[in-house]
Amino acid sequence: MRSIWNGAISFGLVSIPIKLVNATESHSISFRQIHLSDGGRIRYRKVCELDGEEVATAEIGKGYEEADGSIIPITDEDLAQLPIATAKTIEIVSFVPADQIDPLQMDAAYYLAANGPTAAKPYTLLREALKRSRRVAIAKYALRGRERLGMLRVVDDVIAMHGLLWPDEIRVPEGVAPEGKVSVREAELDLADALMATLGEVEMDSLTDEYREAVEAMISAKSEGAFEPPAEADVEPAGGKVIDLMAALEKSVSAAKASRGEAGPEAEVTPIRRKTAAAPKSVGGKKSTAATKKTAASGTKKTASAKSTSARSTADKTAAAKPAATKSTAKSTAKSTSKAVSAKKTAAATKKTTTPRKRASA
Repeated sequence: MRSIWNGAISFGLVSIPIKLVNATESHSISFRQIHLSDGGRIRYRKVCELDGEEVATAEIGKGYEEADGSIIPITDEDLAQLPIATAKTIEIVSFVPADQIDPLQMDAAYYLAANGPTAAKPYTLLREALKRSRRVAIAKYALRGRERLGMLRVVDDVIAMHGLLWPDEIRVPEGVAPEGKVSVREAELDLADALMATLGEVEMDSLTDEYREAVEAMISAKSEGAFEPPAEADVEPAGGKVIDLMAALEKSVSAAKASRGEAGPEAEVTPIRRKTAAAPKSVGGKKSTAATKKTAASGTKKTASAKSTSARSTADKTAAAKPAATKSTAKSTAKSTSKAVSAKKTAAATKKTTTPRKRASA
């Protein structure tokens, strides 16, 4: 990898010659501006405002613009003569626990490579000291015309440096949080915890830029003349819609478990019990009475009894069902009572069809 800066790490009285190498790279797809009518490139030309002439890169320098619009020329020699100790040195100023670094300060990342055989021993010493202390080094360095703040840590067997923003470059988040007091119930937090546990951890190496892949596939298809626009997806607007937070969390947990192959009884989410008005208790014996009526009706159809016999049997069944309704105070008692009443009614119906006169006199 090509180095972008050569210098040394100042570690107390120890100096470690190093080379600075970019640790990251951008895979973003860049586009050119073109003339829509003929596809010609649109280019930017650097033109001097005074004479209107195009200026070559070699003739372009730096300048600081004052509040009144006047420009003060600044040369590279002017910057090089400034008494900055970090001009060619990464100066370590302290060692702190890694959790003291706010991720908001993180900027570009670099690898620090040992520059030459003499750098191998002190480089390894600093690396192993960082490992054993479980701390990171805070350092100052100068790059691209300004002094910067950095954090040194160990990645595998390499010392990496993260550029840090200065503390005064982090904006205070005023007016960002929701206004007013918002309360969150314990049940909602429990479901949020369940969703977090279901989603679990992920291997960072498995994450890919799906949008970039889709753009590359579209470019490839267009270059081959086989591009077909995909069907438009129906996307509902996200703002201004009132949702049931509990229901959304429950569905999210179920969907997350299903996506991880945990569908089935284990993937079901027990809904939160909400207080509702108590439903009136059903009177026992009604189902058994209805079943008895059907049995009696079918029995009377099969026999040649008259309509009066069917009416008398129905009256007898209703009278027999009343004691069962009184005794059914629990579910188990209701079931046993209804079975007993059903058996008695069936026997009574049989006797009625064979000896209707005796039942009538009784």
